[in-house]
Order: sequence, then structure tokens, then C-alpha cells
Amino acid sequence: MRAIVFTGPGAFELAEVPDPSPGPREVVVEVSAVGICGTDVHVLDGEFEPTVFPITPGHETSGVVVAVGSEVSEFSPGDRVSVDPTLTCGECTYCRNGRPNLCQRWDGAGVARTNGSAADYMLAPVRNVYRLPDGVDLELAALIEPLSCAIHGYDLLPRRLGEHYLVYGAGTMGLMMAQLAPRAGAASVTVIDRNPDRLQVAREVGVERVAESADQVERAGGWDVVIDCTGVVGAIEDGLGRVRRGGTFQQFGVAPTDARAAFSPFRIYNDEITVVGSMAVLSSYERAVELFAAGVLNAAPMVSHAFPLTEYGSALETFRAGTGRKLQLRPALDRTIELAAPS
Repeated sequence: MRAIVFTGPGAFELAEVPDPSPGPREVVVEVSAVGICGTDVHVLDGEFEPTVFPITPGHETSGVVVAVGSEVSEFSPGDRVSVDPTLTCGECTYCRNGRPNLCQRWDGAGVARTNGSAADYMLAPVRNVYRLPDGVDLELAALIEPLSCAIHGYDLLPRRLGEHYLVYGAGTMGLMMAQLAPRAGAASVTVIDRNPDRLQVAREVGVERVAESADQVERAGGWDVVIDCTGVVGAIEDGLGRVRRGGTFQQFGVAPTDARAAFSPFRIYNDEITVVGSMAVLSSYERAVELFAAGVLNAAPMVSHAFPLTEYGSALETFRAGTGRKLQLRPALDRTIELAAPS
């Protein structure tokens, strides 16, 4: 089969590799769509600490089961599925105490040690595979993995009804966090992004308040909840300064491992600001499947381009340029197609 392989920091190739064969409790999925994520870029650039090269990227996956192991009864060939990339040891103190996303031997398929789904086929443990409900668009269902991360982010927030949210970044994760906020009881949601095209997407998915700078929408006293979905130090530092007394700042975006941000420890103390991180997925994938099927996301406007495996380099260039919306690989394609254009 064909697979994208990151051979080392900054280097990749489209290679022919052996077709996967399932073990007793594994399934083989023919990949229909795989989202390109900022974490993929950090991995390729050597900025994601857990990565071991060589590795096939891709962790936002939907597809169709084509083979099952001898002890698999839950799935059959032809089942449409979404794949959770999170792999944990089940033995360390974090796994034993209900925090497997902090596993001491954490392994995310496509980002750490196990190959991901930027390929014709993907091998996955049966416990990581979720059947898609009837009526769910198979390609758009690749958004379920990032949605599961967003849900975990909300699980960590000390939510109250009627709070005001400020989200930095109108990429995929920012749009998801913004769309989930009203369901979490937000009285208002504001999205900040310097890219006007991305702000237009935010409007299309239902965000009423958008701006290129928080200075343009200054709120007296600040915001109750500020969420950074950029991983950019300047945005993080600005966002921390926008939290109202007693409010919460969430670091959701992935920053480079060696990035450093400046903040006032006195203000954190004196204003009783809660600062919380959010790492990947924790008991949220099944809920993401159900919420996606229920239409929690206005998903179609979020995906702008689909690329064949042969155009992975072009897909990365498009991503780095900030052009388009969510970008996907679809291995069955023989050419790049545009799915949604800015209005």
C-alpha cells in the first residue's frame, strides 16, 4: 500500500509499505479521509517531543473496515468507522488512576511511535474503533477526532451558565470550541483571528462576534473564559491578560516544546485566575461520535480542500500558508478538489 512517511525532521516521502494484517483483536480500515492538523506540522518539524521517526502521520481518521482479527466480533468488513488514535499502556499510575491521556508511555498513532492513517489502510486495536451512525457523512466524520479533543477541553473547564467566552484562533479547533460554547451555557462567544478568511468561516458556522484583535471587542472587566487554540506565544500572552478576575484561561493550542510565555504570577494569585491545560482525549470519543451525529457542528463549511496522497506536499504548503479551511487527505482521490470556498 501507499503511505506518507516522515523519515526525519523536515523530510517525508510517499512510500510503498506492506499492507497491514490484523492481529486477533485488531481491524484494518481502508482510509476514506484523514484531516491535516497543526500537530502534524509540529511532528514534521521535530517540535513534538513524543515523536519517534520514521512515522506515518495522520490521526483524524474515518474509513471502512476491510479486515478483522480472529477474535473480533464487534465489526465486520463494510462497517463505516472513526478511529481514536490514542494508545496507552494501561499500567502506569496515570492509567490506573483514570488519567490515561497523561500515560507515561502515551502513544498517539501518527504523532508518537505508531503509524497513523495518511495511507491507503490503517491498522487499529478494536477498542479504538467506533461505528458511525447511519446518515453521518463518511469523509466529514474525520472531524470526530478533533471534536473529541474539544469535548475533553470542556470537561476541564469550570463551566457556569451565562459566562462570556473569548477564543483565540479560527482554525478547526477554535471553530469547534466556539460552536460548543453555547451548549456549555455561554452567554456570548467571541473569536479572534488575524486571518479575515478564517473569520468569515467562523461567521458561516454561526459565531456572531469575530474580530482580528481583542482590542476591537474589548469587554469591560474581561472575559470569564479565554481559550487559546493557536499555540502562538503572542496570542497566549494577550489572552491571559483578557481574563476577568476569577476567570479561567485554557491552553488548548499546541505550542512548540521549547516555547515560553511571560505572565504575571501576582495577577494569577491576586485575581484568582484558573489556568488549565487540555491534552488530547479522555473518555470523550464516544460522546464525540454521538454529538457529531446529532449535528453539534456545522461541519460542511469547515472542510475546504481534499488532496490525494500524491499531493501531500501541496497540502502541507496550503496548511502552512493558512489558506483554506480544514484540509483533508482522501487516498481514493486522483486529484485535489475544492469543497468549500469563502463566501
